[in-house]
Amino acid sequence: MRIGFALPQFGALAHQPDQVARFAEQAEQQLGADSLWVGDRLLAPVDPTVGYGGGTTIPAEFNSILDPFGLLTVAATVTGRVQLGTNVLNAPWYPPAIFARSLTSIDQFSAGRLLLGLGIGWSPEEYVAAGIPMTERGARLDECLDALDALWTADPAEYHGRHWSVPATRVELTPAQKGGPPIYLAGFAPAAVRRVARRADGWLPVYRPGTREFDPEATIAAPLARIRKLAAAQGRDPASIGTVLRVYPVAGVSARECATALVRAEREAGTDHAFVDLQCLAESVDHALELAGRILEHARR
Repeated sequence: MRIGFALPQFGALAHQPDQVARFAEQAEQQLGADSLWVGDRLLAPVDPTVGYGGGTTIPAEFNSILDPFGLLTVAATVTGRVQLGTNVLNAPWYPPAIFARSLTSIDQFSAGRLLLGLGIGWSPEEYVAAGIPMTERGARLDECLDALDALWTADPAEYHGRHWSVPATRVELTPAQKGGPPIYLAGFAPAAVRRVARRADGWLPVYRPGTREFDPEATIAAPLARIRKLAAAQGRDPASIGTVLRVYPVAGVSARECATALVRAEREAGTDHAFVDLQCLAESVDHALELAGRILEHARR
């Protein structure tokens, strides 16, 4: 299994921005991590309409946020092997031309190591702040995917949809990966599952140790089987749809418990790539590196 870690982006880790490069470099060179990841939060609402994970509150870690594009740029410049992933960027917030420019730059900086994980978010307050109607999020994601495809495969390129438009433009610089980075999509809702089956390179399941017993069959294998069946019905090769599991432990979960989840995901669901988000466990970048090393040690025994 390929194992990665989230970059220092939220909570206490966000207050050490000068340590991001060191984390990325040591995770790759000293620990042997396979990938580094960012997420996408915009606000920590005081009175949330919808709380995190369907609850009523927002994790304190989201009170401090670093920009995902900046983090990926830093990581790209100090690493040479690890894959750089987003899990997830909330695509409906970004005009496609601006989005494509940022993503193209990161893929070029990293010599083609970007994996683009996209979603639609869950916070009404974040949509208000982004100036985008939340009711349009699914349609805007679809149009974003169409516009990115146009910008990354045609020259001149243009796109005209209901929500986004890109006038005809010359495009002489595209991502290092021909046709653009692989695109993985998040979500469990029927519409999200159908979208993955129809047009994504992969799907992004998640497990949160410390909240419930891990069931790799229900969490990963069964939904992926449904996605692949739908993909086959549309003439796609079902085996071409991959997964990257996000393991996001709550406070108090041990490195060994995180490693156990990784091992079980590989053995019981066939997962070949996962990463651990340490924002609720690590008190500093040094602590995050220590935890990452212990997780890898347990998982690779």
